[in-house]
Amino acid sequence: MILSLFAISFFALCIYAALIDIETLTIPNWLNGWLAFLFVPAAILAAPGWETVGWHVLVGAIAFVASVALFFLGVYGGGDAKFIPAALLWVGPAGVAPFLVATAMAGGVLTVVVVIMRALMPSGYAPGFGVATFEDRKGVPYGVAIAAGALFAAPASPFLADFLSQIQRFN
Repeated sequence: MILSLFAISFFALCIYAALIDIETLTIPNWLNGWLAFLFVPAAILAAPGWETVGWHVLVGAIAFVASVALFFLGVYGGGDAKFIPAALLWVGPAGVAPFLVATAMAGGVLTVVVVIMRALMPSGYAPGFGVATFEDRKGVPYGVAIAAGALFAAPASPFLADFLSQIQRFN
């Protein structure tokens, strides 16, 4: 039951990161920090073994190094560079490939949609919620794609799979 609360927190923080990124084109440091921090008590409660936790931490650390490098190359923003390793910390090694594929696909679709919307929407007519996203020469809220990748890869995580299977039993 308590582990389910941590899983719900993971999903809620991922969705909130996507929404706040649409609104402001930033993902707050506190959000990424909480996402990473909540992994610690979830790992203690789930007790999957030190080896499993170690692999998850290693995946998160590798993702952090790669994300920081991509940030310095100007590929994406700092919030995205912190959101990816925080999400991969939870998803772990079994979910890396689904996460990367789903994130890339969602990012491609998102970019096309944003570019088309910017071209079709007259200046000043953007919805109040997504004004920053639809302004010309702004970035793309890639946190949406990262959240989609995290949600898609979640069943591969031993910390999230039990919660998802409980939800499926209700259907």
